Parts: sequence; C-alpha cells; structure tokens
Amino acid sequence: MEDFLDDLIAWLRIPSISALPEHANDVHAAAVFTAGLFRKAGLENVGLIEGEGHPLVVGDWLHAPGKPTILCYGHYDVQPAEPLHLWNTPPFEPTVLGDNLYARGAADDKGLAIILIKAVERLRQQGPLPVNLRFLFEGEEESGGDHVSNYLRTHPEALACDAALICDTEMFAPELPTLCVGLRGILYAELEVQTGETDLHSGVYGGAVPNAIEAAARIVSSLKDLHGRILIPGFYDDVAAPTAEELASWARLPFDAGAFQREEARVHALTGEPGFGVLERSWARPTFEIHGIRGGFTGPGAKTVIPCEATVKFSCRLAPGQDPVRVGELLNAAIEAAALPGVRTQLKILHSAKASVVDPANPYVRKAALAMTEVFGRETVLTRSGGSIPIVGLFAETLGVPSVLTGFGLPDDNLHAPNEKVYLPNIERGIEAIVRYWQSLGEAL
Repeated sequence: MEDFLDDLIAWLRIPSISALPEHANDVHAAAVFTAGLFRKAGLENVGLIEGEGHPLVVGDWLHAPGKPTILCYGHYDVQPAEPLHLWNTPPFEPTVLGDNLYARGAADDKGLAIILIKAVERLRQQGPLPVNLRFLFEGEEESGGDHVSNYLRTHPEALACDAALICDTEMFAPELPTLCVGLRGILYAELEVQTGETDLHSGVYGGAVPNAIEAAARIVSSLKDLHGRILIPGFYDDVAAPTAEELASWARLPFDAGAFQREEARVHALTGEPGFGVLERSWARPTFEIHGIRGGFTGPGAKTVIPCEATVKFSCRLAPGQDPVRVGELLNAAIEAAALPGVRTQLKILHSAKASVVDPANPYVRKAALAMTEVFGRETVLTRSGGSIPIVGLFAETLGVPSVLTGFGLPDDNLHAPNEKVYLPNIERGIEAIVRYWQSLGEAL
C-alpha cells in the first residue's frame, strides 16, 4: 500500500485540468505518467494515441484464450480546483489526514481508476491474469470527451471486449458495497445574450435601453418554475420512469433525507420537482441547473454600467428516453420565445450524452456484485447515479457491451468541489474486489 500511495500522490500532483488550455502540458504529462503506471502493472502494448485533443492511453494483456475480455476505462483529467480559498489543503499537494487523502482528482477519478491498475499489478505478481484485459484511459472526460468518442466510432475493433469495467462511482453509504446500474445523460450549453454594441452609462441611458444580464436572467428564469418543474414545452415527453421494482429497492436503502441535507449536501433546504422523492429526483428525473453567469462589472468598487453582453452556462441532466438533440432543439425554441424585443440570443451546445441503464441481471453485473459482497461482507446494493459518464452510452453504441460501474467512493468525497478526498481503506478493498471479480470471471461465467 505504501508503494501504491506513492504512485497515487505523484499522479495527483499533476494539475491535469482538461478544460483549461493553459494546463494542456500538464494533461499531457498526466497521460505519460498514466502510461508509466500501465507498464509498471504489467500491461503490454502500452502507448499514447495522439493527434486530436488530449491523449488516450491504452494497454492490454490478452493471453487468456477462451476467457472473457474486459475493457477497463478511467480518466486522468480533473476538474478546475476553484474556488481555491475554500480548500483546507492545496488541491495539487495531496495530503493524508487520518484515513482520507485530499486532492483534486482524489476520488474523480485518479484515486478510483488506480484501483484497476493496481489490481492488474497484484495479479501479475502472482502469474498470468485470469481474464483478458484492455485498458483505455482518457484525458477529456471532464471537458467533453470528443477524442475518445471519435476513436471509439472509428476504431471499435481495437477495443473489442465482452464488457466494460469502470471505477468512477460511489458507495451508497459507508461499508455498503454498491453497483451503479443507471446514469443520467447530459446536455451542457452556453447561452450568449446581446442587447447592443457597447456597454452604456447607467445614468445617461438607464431606463431607455435593455440590460443584457437582466435579459439573460429573465430567459433562464423562465425555463424552470419556483417549485423545480422545468417549463420547456415538450421537455418531459420522452422521460422513461424507473420500474416499480427499482423504486421499491430504492425505498429499502438506508437513506435519511434530513441527514442527506445536513451532512452530505450541507444546504439550508432541499428542493426539487414535486411528487418525487429525493432519490428519484436525483437519479431518474431530468434537471435544469445554472452553473455561471458572466457579464458586466464584478470587480471591487463601483462602475455604473449597463452591460451589452452576458453569457450563461447551464446544463440539463437527462433521464432515460430523452434524446440530447431533441432536448437541444426544444431548449433553443424556448429561449427564443422568452427573449424580449431587442435581445439577441445564441445557444451553443458544448457537449451531450444520453442516459444509460444496464440490466441488473446481466452476468457481468451479477459476478461483480458477488465479488463485492464477498470482500465487504454485506449484500451489494444496486443504485443509479444522477451524474453522467458519457462513455457508458458510447460503449453500448459502438461496442455493443454493458458497463459494470463499481462504486468505491463515498457520498462525502466532494466531487468537483473544494476538499475532494478519497477514503484510503476503500481503495485497498476495491483492489481486492476487482481481483476477486476477475478471478470469478476466469473460473466460469
């Protein structure tokens, strides 16, 4: 574990923020480091696939004839660390406090993806692997994933497999082994609003000209009501509800809405679409969330200006059944209808992905659940996630295989937020569970 921790800390020190162009060299350095981890683990044919976007890192071990081939996926890029003042320790100086390791990427996804690498290393120290493995790690998961999408669509034969395995989700509760069998999709967009050619003096022109920030605020406010219901016409038409069996299983989970509010979300109140419980709203219903508004003057002091431009970044999490292209069309129509005279709008779709649901009865899912139950000593629960992992849908579309989503993170790991962490004992047990999973697949499917 000391050697493992050294590798993880060195990986986490690299600020591989794929969304920021100034970190392009860091992302490339993280790709090179990832390839080194692959080689150290005993994978073969390790290399970087470059040419468009950030590199893909690939490797394999294919010497188990007649056994299943598993495609292991992870990502080495991370989210921006801002706001920096809310971190208790520097985000790219990994810090161990008790059983937790704090750093950007500690849980999403370096601290969980390394479980797959170290499981290979542990098994290779004992001899041949029980199954065939392909590895594909990418550097754009947090910023669209165009490179991996194009590669999958043009080179599916290079990644042929029987199932995909991803460590990028969380346990429902501490000590409760969890497999995720459903993910929401996403449509991430940027709205540009323009009301004129230049900013204007608010005293000279105030009351006579439109304000771009106000116009943008009115538009996005018109898309969702005060109770959380989305008002885009046709938005809910294609939503597929979870089955009665799923809803019943979710009701049996150890979930306390009050504790969720106070201890995990740490918000003053819970909100959401009426008529649905917190888990259903979080896992199976679509959303509309604003991520940022830019425009006008926000520096120290005062500047009496009427801005002529404003930008709003937002996303819709999509439920099973919803098509991102159709949602984008509905969204654009609703924005144009809400814009007042003199307000010009332009909607840019930055990236999108459909929701994904995996059949819990799939043998690769069942074997994973049994392995995790064996290691953790409790029956594995099946959940969904409100997040999006676009690659899951791509694997189904291009390779025709299911994805097994193993959860070794914890609900309080602060993904995408300050003070992100990973619980180190779960990594050790995660390695043990993955080893047992591959051994069981090698014994009999």
